[in-house]
Amino acid sequence: MDGPSGAGKSSTSREVAARLGCAYLDTGSMYRALAVWCADHRIAADDTDAVVAAARDLPLEITPSPAGFTVALDGRDVTARLHRPEVSGMVSGYAAVRDARRSLNARMRAIIAASGRIVVEGRDITTVVAPDADLRVLLQADPARRIARREAELNGAADRKTVTEQVVGRDAADSASSKFETPAAGVVLIDSTELTLEQVVDKVIGLVPAELREPARAH
Repeated sequence: MDGPSGAGKSSTSREVAARLGCAYLDTGSMYRALAVWCADHRIAADDTDAVVAAARDLPLEITPSPAGFTVALDGRDVTARLHRPEVSGMVSGYAAVRDARRSLNARMRAIIAASGRIVVEGRDITTVVAPDADLRVLLQADPARRIARREAELNGAADRKTVTEQVVGRDAADSASSKFETPAAGVVLIDSTELTLEQVVDKVIGLVPAELREPARAH
């Protein structure tokens, strides 16, 4: 599942994965982890050689579970840190480094291959990371609704201006290195603007091939 910030990718993907008994992977967390690692080691986003080396050697561990998705760096759980405003504000700069993206895309494919049935969400998933997936969805929503959702997620941790810059500004920055605004051939577009989470989840599950809807092993 692809889509812009605040469209509901994470909530939808987690719930779909939970209902179908699949693994779950938030690929954006991998870019956020790279940004955290680089920031902690004083590697600037414009030092592309250092960023590429960091992405290649990143001591990253992912637990791909909808109920207990966690991200660790060098054995330290950083999951709670990844969505802090300061990380959101810098992640696009690191994600724009092409060869770093290639390294992380390779890691994503390895997780997908090792997980069997899995729901994956982020950027470029339907076109670059998993173009042969059984179902590919682009989830969209009106910018105002996306901003409101992100505000609710942050629960007052950032003001409206900051949230708007994070959502709209990050989409603009990410669009330079990732195409997620229009669906590619074979990708189903779902507009979640006027839909509840439950309705979006039902739509997605309704698109899953019948033979894949039966719950698999728990994760």
